[in-house]
Amino acid sequence: MAGIEQETEQFIPLSFQRLDDADMATRARAFYLQMRSRRSVRDFSAEPLPRSVIEDALRTAGSAPSGANMQPWHFSVVASAEVKREIRLAAEEEEREFYQRRASEEWLDALAPLGTDAHKPFLETAPYLIVIFLKKFSAGENGEQRKNYYTAESVGIATGMLLAALHNAGVATLTHTPSPMKFLNRILKRPDSERPYMIVVAGLPAAGAQVPAIEKKPLQHIAEFI
Repeated sequence: MAGIEQETEQFIPLSFQRLDDADMATRARAFYLQMRSRRSVRDFSAEPLPRSVIEDALRTAGSAPSGANMQPWHFSVVASAEVKREIRLAAEEEEREFYQRRASEEWLDALAPLGTDAHKPFLETAPYLIVIFLKKFSAGENGEQRKNYYTAESVGIATGMLLAALHNAGVATLTHTPSPMKFLNRILKRPDSERPYMIVVAGLPAAGAQVPAIEKKPLQHIAEFI
């Protein structure tokens, strides 16, 4: 009997709000309309943001599901002007290599409608850079190294939830992935076992900011019901 009690204590009652069909449909439509307005911003204002907004968005990201609940992510939040400058210089060096030598013509053609190049002033202008690291290993209770599972999937979900949380709070964002990104380990003093996954630039758009005129694929082109 004691064994059964010990086993059941590992679980707690589910907290879940059951909605009627009308409320479910209303919420689903409202959230879609809100997220549809999210755009990647490359012209940021230097206006500061409340740190509490970033903290709560990170709490949302940290609530994401993950393989075996290993939570294989680390978020380095950079607000220091000096560190942002260092990141920009290193990123632009990699970006120049990408645009001049590494990228194929096909890749450059795909990027052309977005108007991107090796110049990344937003890495300094925006108030926050959230650098996401993927952790291949975690420390066990006794300090031993434990393998994390489904790391790319888990960190991808957490990143999506972070973007949604920031947009919900009225924060503009940009996902930035210079390649390679190992310079982020050096600058932010993260262990080599962690892989830089993405830089999320967060702030308010600059006055008069513009975005590319692009469209998203309609539902029938991205999903099917079987």
